[in-house]
Amino acid sequence: MSEEKTKGQTLAEELFYKKKSAFELWSEDERKAAMSYCEGYSAFLDDAKTEREAVEAAIAMLSKAGFRAYKLGDALQAGDKVYYNNRGKSLYAMVVGTEPIECGVRISAAHIDSPRLDLKQHPLYESEGFGYFKTHYYGGIRKYQWATIPLALHGAVTKMDGETVNVRIGDLPGDPVFCLTDLLPHLAKDQNSRPLGSAFTGEGMNVLISASPYFEEDGKLTPASDKVKLAVMAYLNEKYGMTESDFMSAELCIVPAGNAVDVGFDRWLIGSYGHDDRVCAYPALTAMIENKDCPHTLMCVLADKEETGSEGVTGMQCSLIVDLIDELARNLNGNPNVIRANSMCLSADVNAGFDPNYPEVYEKRNTAIVSAGVAMSKYTGSGGKGGTNDASAEFVAKIRAMFKEHNVLWQTAELGKVDQGGGGTVAKYIAKANIDTVDLGVPVLSMHAPFEIVSKADVYSAHKAFSAFCK
Repeated sequence: MSEEKTKGQTLAEELFYKKKSAFELWSEDERKAAMSYCEGYSAFLDDAKTEREAVEAAIAMLSKAGFRAYKLGDALQAGDKVYYNNRGKSLYAMVVGTEPIECGVRISAAHIDSPRLDLKQHPLYESEGFGYFKTHYYGGIRKYQWATIPLALHGAVTKMDGETVNVRIGDLPGDPVFCLTDLLPHLAKDQNSRPLGSAFTGEGMNVLISASPYFEEDGKLTPASDKVKLAVMAYLNEKYGMTESDFMSAELCIVPAGNAVDVGFDRWLIGSYGHDDRVCAYPALTAMIENKDCPHTLMCVLADKEETGSEGVTGMQCSLIVDLIDELARNLNGNPNVIRANSMCLSADVNAGFDPNYPEVYEKRNTAIVSAGVAMSKYTGSGGKGGTNDASAEFVAKIRAMFKEHNVLWQTAELGKVDQGGGGTVAKYIAKANIDTVDLGVPVLSMHAPFEIVSKADVYSAHKAFSAFCK
């Protein structure tokens, strides 16, 4: 016979807040739905290791769903489903709603660039019988994590005649891979004495790409200089029509080789390169595609350059988002200032999941717990909230109500202890246009590493959150 609850016990249940995991709250059907949804996400990761590839994969999804290409100046009307391809490196998808445009636009904004190693403009050289690429790391990486793992070459080369060729070596069956070598422990005394952050240098991140010289047609070793370098260039010329000068107008990068995989006996975690931030881009995009009969005008932004400050014509500091809202206003008889004031945005970016191996850097009460749902960050920044958007209480309450109505599993979070570090997102650049914005994203373990980990429960929760926002 169970004892009757006291008033205090009842009050505690009514008044206290406690994070709960998907495994405590979800039915078997919901768990199966999460597993199924993440199959598509993993396939997207495999197809989209660079921002260019992510744009191509997203356009394929949008086209299949009936979206058409749009360019600035085209006519727009209620019911239109369009996408704007910004230089092949960022993408803006829009669904024009039936309600007056001055009601505002619901914007989901993720980024599709990830930390990596970019090839320098004069990258190719040989040394002591080996061929190498010189690189310049892109975004915030921990350099030591990139040594002694299989690497792939992805990107695009635009030649003098304007032709662009896509390069992808290291991920298809039978492809070779590349590597950053490291010292053997027997000779690493000096390296071991250095701080972790300086054991590897940026200029030392030279990727091993070849080890054989060029042979003439008669099978004899060439008398030409730089024999290994010549063999590499002969291969690139035969396959892609490249000469060495074409590296100057190329965007080639080194990324981890291999596909997304399930992690753990239970298969509830996904390990892959590029979760930050494609784990938010994919749910935001699929939520828009699956949306039916919604009166709101929707915009899904897949942005470039977030990892380096959102600068440039494909980053969120570009005025393009304002230009597109101006286009909507011009076509639908609205005041663009009113539209922006009534718009709202989910800045879709990842957060740090609590890692029990490193509890000292987290304040657990305010840290994202893996498998406890998508994480909302009212503010980001570092130290005294430097560089943050800091959403208003009123706007956070509005999003809370949406999530409650649509049974979204979510939590609040900040990026570790106050003075431990910090980070930023695109939120502040969108808010600069007078658009209410808050950060929302999936908790990640080993963020910015070549192999990051997320929970399928959180990926699916993100999809449900963006779907609720679209409704």
